[in-house]
Amino acid sequence: MRWIASLVFSLALAPQVFAEPAAAPDFTLKDLDGKTVKLSDFKGKTVVLEWFNPECPFVQASHTNGSLVDTAKKQMAHGVVGLAINSSAPGKQGYGVEKNREAQKRFGLTHPILLDETGTVGHAYGATNTPNMFVIDARGRMVYRGAIDNSPDAERGSPEGGMLVNYVEAALADIANGDPISVDYHRSTLINARSLFSWCVDEGWVQANPSQR
Repeated sequence: MRWIASLVFSLALAPQVFAEPAAAPDFTLKDLDGKTVKLSDFKGKTVVLEWFNPECPFVQASHTNGSLVDTAKKQMAHGVVGLAINSSAPGKQGYGVEKNREAQKRFGLTHPILLDETGTVGHAYGATNTPNMFVIDARGRMVYRGAIDNSPDAERGSPEGGMLVNYVEAALADIANGDPISVDYHRSTLINARSLFSWCVDEGWVQANPSQR
């Protein structure tokens, strides 16, 4: 547990702000049917990534009562590409094609769930917990990284400040309007840090960083 506390402390001190958005790392992963999916296949499109673990209670809450209910479907209807990535290592929580296939059906997901069993992609993106959201603009730049919203209970019931803010939808609206991404949206990384003990730690990240166990 000490490495988790250390991670919370470091994140709280250094919330992510993309003054100069970095290029999103390219990746090649297989979906639940064994089909190869590359990020570069979607060049010129806005992409939303969700780090996903079907057995994480906060992923479950977000997809049944929270801000992730039908979110990807709505975004995809406007031309946004949605991809879920599961970085669970073999033998760890959320690992396995059938578990993910069942969750895909239960949550009504129509976008691919990609398997990152070695944690390589999770490590490249710095994904540390689930759900962890990333928005990549049409120029291939990672313009947002953090929580889906400002409600730590994952069910939209306890938004900080009393008003629910869906950070991903707000970032996508900025992109659609040609506006710069507001720095305020990046506060979600700090909110993630405050809530990390309530969020599921990404098993792929742990496997890729054994010294942090």
